[in-house]
Amino acid sequence: KAPECFEIEQELIKRCNIPVFHDDQHGTAIVTAAGMLNALEIQGKKIDDAIFVCLGAGAAAIACMTMIVKCGALRENVYMLDRQGVIHTRREDLNEYKALFANNTDKRTLQDVIKDADVFLGLSGADLLAADDIALMAPNPVIFACSNPDPEIKPELAHNIRKDLIMGTGRSDYPNQVNNVLCFPFIFRGALDVRASVINDEMKLAAVYAIANLAKEPVPAEVLAAYPNVSSLSFGAQYVLPKPMDPRLLPLVARAVSQAAIDSGVAKITTLPTEYKV
Repeated sequence: KAPECFEIEQELIKRCNIPVFHDDQHGTAIVTAAGMLNALEIQGKKIDDAIFVCLGAGAAAIACMTMIVKCGALRENVYMLDRQGVIHTRREDLNEYKALFANNTDKRTLQDVIKDADVFLGLSGADLLAADDIALMAPNPVIFACSNPDPEIKPELAHNIRKDLIMGTGRSDYPNQVNNVLCFPFIFRGALDVRASVINDEMKLAAVYAIANLAKEPVPAEVLAAYPNVSSLSFGAQYVLPKPMDPRLLPLVARAVSQAAIDSGVAKITTLPTEYKV
């Protein structure tokens, strides 16, 4: 849990000469950022213009928003909420990690910040986002309600209120599952193949873009065969992330991570493997 997980990870990185990776932070962040980039593109929104509301301020939430900022979002456009409400600059109860997302604002509640927001990211609890809340969002919103097993708002309810939204959850029985397995353990494979000493931001971002780009490629029949209730998949509102059973994830993500490790100078082997096998 946060904030201990951040402190433990940093201390392990200092002490160990092998890669350290906290999946609940960075795995979640990588996949969330990949899906978010694609969803914003489909909705015709630029990430540096988008207003983000993040409900939750734990390890996954802070890591996700940190990664999304690295992908181009502006911190001043991010409103993060914990159990006490909006995280703002006049609060005196913030640890150093929450303080990074303290917004200089007079807004205090979810209803205050959700008005005209482009994105809602939920990493909190079940049914905390109401139908009336999403009605206030900007046109063509993106909602990733990732609380499991019950999301912050049920997709059926959200789609009933907003016909123009793109919706993702953490569940496999809805479209756009935000699932850590899209990058883990492939990011480890990429790091180990070139004997990387760390898993750095360059490697994480390479994984983000590899996953995002794969969703834009034609989906092979073998992937569709793994999902008997799905007849077709193509890049769009119902398909912003690859399916976990897509065998292309391993070579594409691992190769991108390996190359980023080489390019950023943390690899002991500076040539890519000729092929990647399970």
